[in-house]
Amino acid sequence: MQIGAISTLFLDQPLSQAAGKMRALGLEAIEIPTGGFYAKTHCDPARLIANPSELAQFQETLAANSLTVSAFSIHGQPLHPDPAIAQAYDRDLRATCALAAKIGVTRLTLLAGLPPGAPGDSAPNWITVPMAPQSLEMLQWQWEEQTIPYWKERARIADDHGVRLCFEMVPADMVYNPETLLRLRAAIGPVVGCNLDPSHLFWQGIDSLEATRALGDAIYHVHAKDSRTDEHNVRVNGVLDTKSFEQHESRSWLFRTVGFGHGEAYWRNFLTTLKLVGYDDVISIEHEDPLIEPQRGLELAVRMLQNILI
Repeated sequence: MQIGAISTLFLDQPLSQAAGKMRALGLEAIEIPTGGFYAKTHCDPARLIANPSELAQFQETLAANSLTVSAFSIHGQPLHPDPAIAQAYDRDLRATCALAAKIGVTRLTLLAGLPPGAPGDSAPNWITVPMAPQSLEMLQWQWEEQTIPYWKERARIADDHGVRLCFEMVPADMVYNPETLLRLRAAIGPVVGCNLDPSHLFWQGIDSLEATRALGDAIYHVHAKDSRTDEHNVRVNGVLDTKSFEQHESRSWLFRTVGFGHGEAYWRNFLTTLKLVGYDDVISIEHEDPLIEPQRGLELAVRMLQNILI
């Protein structure tokens, strides 16, 4: 296994500076944003394809810092009912596939997205319970008329470019747990897999080690990110929480730096379980801890994983 990181915490800096800092920490891989929610500071696929000299400089920067690209990251809103949002994402996705094929990147980390609840709706709709009589009909429409058709077409594009789609299981998305991930994979095929990030599973009450075993060879990429539930708040309000991440003391859960939600014993078991199901690849750190400064959080996560790396 190798330790890498997604470069989102350095998007206010040029790639050369970000890569230098990551290499100085002993990282061997980099996951690079290429659009969607993220600025294209480190990689604008369409621009790099159109400018061979810039593409050469991009590759030279990575080589000079001994960093391999574990994946291009294009987390966004592919199924959004606003055509401007959906079309902008689609352009980024297609350009990212083309660049990946050109330089030998074989994985994209991304989200499945969230469509509206019915034709004509203007906002995404995450259906979580079958309480209203029409809820299950709406959910079926979201899957059969929106999610599966969209990703069948994009999966063909990805497959033609030699890349796999590594979906992250995130609430407020059509794919938020192993069952929904495997449903999409069954409908489309093995080009669809998982970017396994245990932080989103912890607070949902999912046993991430059991989830790892259930996903098995569908795990194509892994994020190292932690989260911590506040049991006092959970006992009063449950785990669903729409308060700002800045309301630290009153939220039911927060994203944390590796080791600050679950200790070293958990992370040893997580890496071991990954190894047992056949994953022996990059562990990509993602920092979203609101309580620890990003550079410091990355340093702490690297130190923890270096001590236990298999």
